[in-house]
Amino acid sequence: MKAMILAAGRGVRMRPLTDACPKSLLEVGGKPLIVRLLQRLARAGFGEAVINHAYLGHMIEAALGDGSRFGLSIRYSPEREALETAGGIAQALPLLGPEPFLVVNADIYSDHDFSALAQLDLRDDLAHLVLVDNPPQHPRGDFALSAGRVRESGERLLTFSGMGVYAPRLFGGIPPGAKVALAPLLRKAMVAQRVSGEHYRGRWHDIGTVERLQALDAELRRR
Repeated sequence: MKAMILAAGRGVRMRPLTDACPKSLLEVGGKPLIVRLLQRLARAGFGEAVINHAYLGHMIEAALGDGSRFGLSIRYSPEREALETAGGIAQALPLLGPEPFLVVNADIYSDHDFSALAQLDLRDDLAHLVLVDNPPQHPRGDFALSAGRVRESGERLLTFSGMGVYAPRLFGGIPPGAKVALAPLLRKAMVAQRVSGEHYRGRWHDIGTVERLQALDAELRRR
């Protein structure tokens, strides 16, 4: 299975840190967020990764190169301007191939074992989402999980972690260069009962603000 890291976001909420540095290259515990992800992917047995980028993308390519020092082969999917999640994935489909692939947001930190996702068989499903407990900054959650199926609503909503496995056909019909959000595609697939999921209870952080970045950095440096 191939992996894709979403790194095209501008990181507006992370300014001024992102004025001269892509959000994915910001460091926690002395190491860039995206490097930590690449290392975890390599340890989980992934051999190929695709990274999309837009803002300051040349810095990402210069920092990561072909991926060989991480034990990976990296290919890049540049965007003139960020195409949103589904649009960015759709543009990268020629690099990802015909089989299901893992997608991970570049601005998260987690100890999830990606090797389990690498062995996932979607069968007739279009997606498999990793859901987590709602963090303080997102108390309302996103989706419900019942008997391994993800639904739009339910008694208890969990937060989408930014980690998921997708079938290429979920993005069929999206023309290259189109800006398309992921959530509407997922909701349509949920109505058709074609989205599976899991509730991950391990470590997970959404690095969406300078304060959360600094808190995680301080925690990792104390180890």
